[in-house]
Amino acid sequence: MARVEVLLPQWGMGMSEGTITTWLKSVGDTVTEDEPLAEVEAEKVEETLESPASGTLAEIVVPEGETVDVRTLIAYIETA
Repeated sequence: MARVEVLLPQWGMGMSEGTITTWLKSVGDTVTEDEPLAEVEAEKVEETLESPASGTLAEIVVPEGETVDVRTLIAYIETA
């Protein structure tokens, strides 16, 4: 088993932070690479964060409603 870090991506040059508005998956859910994981508000625009790997959503580090800087660790995915 390996743990893959899910980081908040930087979608635009001016983006410095984002707010997790909705987690689309729960801890323990199976996810596939590129599957939508969360909705993020950044620069007044809703973006969809996609899973960087296939596996199980093992831990959510940043809860809904919290604003964090880009490249902040927001979750872990465990891969087989």
